[in-house]
Formats: sequence, structure tokens, C-alpha cells
Amino acid sequence: MQAAGNGWGNGLLGVVIFSGSLPATRVAVGGFSATFLTSARAVIAALLGAALLALLHQQRPARKDLASLAIVSMGVVIGFPLLTALALKHITSAHSIVFVGLLPLATAIFAVLRGGERPRPLFWLFSIVGSATVAGFALSGGGAGSLTGDLLMVAAILLCGLGYAEGATLSRRLGGWQVISWALILALPLMLPVAILSLPPTWDGIGAPAWIGLAYVSVFSMFVGFVFWYRGLALGGTASVGQLQQVQPFLGLALAGLVLHEPVAWSMIAATALVVVCVAFARRFA
Repeated sequence: MQAAGNGWGNGLLGVVIFSGSLPATRVAVGGFSATFLTSARAVIAALLGAALLALLHQQRPARKDLASLAIVSMGVVIGFPLLTALALKHITSAHSIVFVGLLPLATAIFAVLRGGERPRPLFWLFSIVGSATVAGFALSGGGAGSLTGDLLMVAAILLCGLGYAEGATLSRRLGGWQVISWALILALPLMLPVAILSLPPTWDGIGAPAWIGLAYVSVFSMFVGFVFWYRGLALGGTASVGQLQQVQPFLGLALAGLVLHEPVAWSMIAATALVVVCVAFARRFA
């Protein structure tokens, strides 16, 4: 029970940090290309992870773990950041954030396929109801959308769910912050050249908000948030703690309204209440 409580506490803190990711990305793509933003955030976070690994004298992962680390890199270091940055060229952050509510279902599915977890049938019922609530909210007018942006977000969610589930399994052996650090380092030989090749032709005209957005997604979204998130998934169970992601869209919507002044539908309150109920029951039957 204590481990489960610690898992949910760490997971919730990770969700709070992640909730600012899409608004920060929306701001950052106003000054940087999607390619540079994706690669630069990965390079900055990789340097942080490498410094921490060296400072604390962590052992290298075993050869058998490299394939799983590659999946984590593909999902959360490259796939999700790049696809969401591209999506935010077509849709508002308020609209894109709601798709994050589908992450718990994607994470739970990959936890079953890759991690061997077996939630009870009622877990799936409440997980699907919560995800359907979020999807319905997105389709009902929670921000201007486009087919291209929506498809990019769906692809991003699938890759992120795979990365979350794979990273959670690895975290039980390597530790949460170690997993994201090694995944970032594994992606560094690809991300560093891409960052150099996609440097802005001029730095003039790139305002402070874009720099702040880049700093947030590099330090918090790409590194600090994963320290808490993977620890939470490892302690509390991937399928169970993963349901906290259903609250993330509404935290992000609040930030989109307050920080970016994007319109937020009044139905958010009713949808949030239903999602919280689904999260509570999903946790009980996980």
C-alpha cells in the first residue's frame, strides 16, 4: 500500500509537470522549427542526464536492455515531441491537449503487451469511458482542429504510450531517472547532428516566450518530469498509475487559457469531473 501511494504521488507530480508541455511547445514553435525544437530539447536533456549519471557513478545498462531503451527513445524522446510539434502547426494547444487523455488507454494496452500486466475487466471499462469522455470533448469543440493535426496527435499518443510502458518495465531494474537518461543518451548521436543542421538561419526575431518554451520542454518535460513519472509507474503499476494521465489534459487546458489566453470550453468542468471519477474507479480495479 505504501509503495502504491508513493507511486501515485510520484506519478501525479510527473503529470503536473507534463501538463505544461504542449502549451510550452505551442509557444516554442512560434520561434523555432519543429525539427530544431525536437532535437534541441533532446540534446539539452541528454546533457543533463549524462551529467547526473556521471556524478552518481551509475553503471551502464546491460546489452539486453538496449532494445527497450531504443523503444523508449523512439517513443518519448523523438516520436512524441516531433509529432506534437508538427501537430501544433495546425491546431491550438487547447485542442491538442485533450488528446493526451487517450494516453492512459494506450499506456495500459502496451503495459499488457510489453509488461505482462493483467488489469481486471472493470479497469478496462472505466479506462475506456474516461478516454471516450476526453475524445468526445475534443470532437465537441474544445478548440479549432484539423484532420492533419488530429492524426499527428493520435500517432504521437500511440508512440508515447509505448514509450511509457516500456520505460516503466525498465524502471523496475534500472530506476526511473536512469531510464530516461540512458534513452536520451542513446538518441544523442542522432539528435545532435539534426539540431546543428536545423539551426535557425537567424536568431533575430526569436522572442523570450519561445526561449522559455524551449527551456521548459528541455528541462522539465524531457527530463525532470520523467524522473517522477517512471518512478511512479514502477512503484504503483503502469496500468494503474497511468490513469492519472486522464487529468493531465484539463491541467493543460487551464494553462492554455491562463498563459496563452486560448478559449477553453465551459464543458471542461463537467468532463473533468467525469474523468476524475473514472480515474478513481480505474485505480480501484487495476
